[in-house]
Amino acid sequence: MRVTSSATADAGPAGRLAGLGGIVVRLSWPFRPAVLDTGWAVFSALNLVAMFAVASWETIPFHFIWISFTLMYGFRTWAPRPTLVVLGVVMATTAAAIGHDVTRGSEPVAELTEVPLMAAMFLAMVWHARRKLTAEQESRRFGEENARLLATQRRFLQDASHQLRTPITIALGHAELLAGGLTGNQETHDIEVVLGELNRLRRIAERLLVIAAAEGPEFLQTEAVELDGFTMEILRRWQPTADRRWQLGRLDKVTVQGDRERLGLAVDALLENAVRHTASGDVIKLSVVAVGYGLPVRLIVADTGQGIPAELLRHVFDRFRSGSSRGTGLGLALVSAVARAHGGDVLAQSTPGQGSEFELLLPAPAGPLELMPGPAPGTPAEAGAADGRLARKP
Repeated sequence: MRVTSSATADAGPAGRLAGLGGIVVRLSWPFRPAVLDTGWAVFSALNLVAMFAVASWETIPFHFIWISFTLMYGFRTWAPRPTLVVLGVVMATTAAAIGHDVTRGSEPVAELTEVPLMAAMFLAMVWHARRKLTAEQESRRFGEENARLLATQRRFLQDASHQLRTPITIALGHAELLAGGLTGNQETHDIEVVLGELNRLRRIAERLLVIAAAEGPEFLQTEAVELDGFTMEILRRWQPTADRRWQLGRLDKVTVQGDRERLGLAVDALLENAVRHTASGDVIKLSVVAVGYGLPVRLIVADTGQGIPAELLRHVFDRFRSGSSRGTGLGLALVSAVARAHGGDVLAQSTPGQGSEFELLLPAPAGPLELMPGPAPGTPAEAGAADGRLARKP
């Protein structure tokens, strides 16, 4: 014992502060349930004693007991049976205290009605709390179940797409070899159909992989992407693929943080969709519009093709919903997945017989924007093709 005292004395103020710190840590929130229950029981007992001891002051401790009881339930949310037991004890003890005052003549008999009234208010709060807790548990359960189903679906899409890619590639290789050795018209037509369908299957597998991976944390490899130059490069690449009037609209000089490859896949899907729904001589125009600080940057693909009927427009971004027998039904779903992964969105508007316009919205870049108009509306992209450039007004 002497050694212990000496050690405590040697510690001095530092030792006492350390001990006090330990007490503070033990009393810090969140308290253990047993600590809360014990503290409330002691507090209620003291108020009950005050009700018996000070007859003229019983209203305040009476309400302290019921208020603290209600607050305790809010923190603890006891099971129904313990709640009813504690409620019965509180009703009995507070009624006894008020009854004691009534027998002494310090309180009227009508004061006893406060006990069932307070109990009714407490039970109403219990009903509301239990209802809210049940709703939260159901919502959490449904959320977890949905997350599990989505994860399962994503794994299935990834696994299926991976498994499909190899046999499709092998079949394509053999079909191309067969096509090279065929001379008959019917046989050539048949093998071309096979090649076309295999290529379609390959596009489906590749796009399913991208869509399935879009929710993953490693989907994007972001970098600074200058959208004006990025758009011109894509249009230059697409120009020889279809007999359309390729045009550049407004091109604001703006840089965003994005995944260049994924954004390229999204714009390619928009252009593929535009080519599919236009004919020779129709206009396909690309624009980059940054309207102001804090507002999304709009990468726009517009065409003067056949347009989309109103009943189909609301479903254009759904998987496997295609307005053409040649489509995969996954191109616009891929665009939507890439946009959401970047924290953006994609919008569509269309007038049947007049054309469609798709907007890929990307989060605004940090810092000031340098707005620079591109070619005047209607300026063909082919104007600069002779020297290997796309036309752009300085």
